[in-house]
Amino acid sequence: MSSDLVVQRPEGLYCPPGDFFIDPWRPVDRAVITHAHADHARRGHAHYLAAAPAEGVLRARLGEVTLQALAYGEAVEHRGVRICLHPAGHVLGSAQVRLAHGGQVWVASGDYFVSGADDHNPTCAPFEPVRCDCFITESTFGLPVYRWRPQREVYADIDAWWRANAAEGRASVLFGYSFGKAQRLLAGVDASIGPIVVHGAVEALNAAYRAAGVALPPTLLGTEVSDKALLQRALVVAPPSVQGSPWLRRFGDYADAFASGWMQLRGTRRRQGLDRGFVLSDHADWPGLQRAIAATGASRVIVTHGYEAVMVRWLSGQGLQAGSFATEYGDDRLEPDAVA
Repeated sequence: MSSDLVVQRPEGLYCPPGDFFIDPWRPVDRAVITHAHADHARRGHAHYLAAAPAEGVLRARLGEVTLQALAYGEAVEHRGVRICLHPAGHVLGSAQVRLAHGGQVWVASGDYFVSGADDHNPTCAPFEPVRCDCFITESTFGLPVYRWRPQREVYADIDAWWRANAAEGRASVLFGYSFGKAQRLLAGVDASIGPIVVHGAVEALNAAYRAAGVALPPTLLGTEVSDKALLQRALVVAPPSVQGSPWLRRFGDYADAFASGWMQLRGTRRRQGLDRGFVLSDHADWPGLQRAIAATGASRVIVTHGYEAVMVRWLSGQGLQAGSFATEYGDDRLEPDAVA
């Protein structure tokens, strides 16, 4: 529709009246970035606009870029479009993009996590519902099978696994995406069980989180530890890209696990040859998606990456005007973490 505030272009999601893009996947002059995961924040744009808490992680991942940082709730106007960023609860600095123009309000969610009363992710600001006419939502876990357990229960399981391995003299290697998931794991586990060792890709992001004021327990780089007795009690947090790599040899006999929403399906864990799978996601589950969409009050919803067709059918059944955008966004498994 000619009056739409966001449309699809080959470069990405485009705002015609404002002449800028949201999370474009091709180089553009102006990009509004929802968060710093590699499928949403790419190199090559002339100008970036993002939430202020994301500045450190964006620079850690993209290097020197022309970046305008906007505080949550602060508004800026560009070519008559009022842009405001609101917390998405996904990772440090993640934001929903609110656009207001010509009497319309649209919100592009990026990726988001809707927490319950006891499930707030302490490493980033919680999701904030934003009223709008049209809501562009992700659907990474947009199937009824995806329903997250309370995170305290998941952390209790991780701690018990770590304690049991330490008692048997085995390191506990826990795979999690280096940006977002790794820091959430570090903030949630019981650091008194033993030392925590991290991969260099994780530590680089830890530094950005700590600089932003996020409390994380002390961590050691794997290359800094030579005491085998210490390694045998350690929790090792590393990106999934190191699975089966020479980097892991230093830990000797170890148990391994993966923390991800994809672990909800047992077949996923089995195919990856893991000892354990812990279901912990930084994306909204099926009930969370429904709550988030309802809270916007939007009469029109556009679904992006994930289970678009399922979500569109469900939304249409609720009497909403529903459609989808074809995007190049993934599920955070596009992390460019080099094995080292």
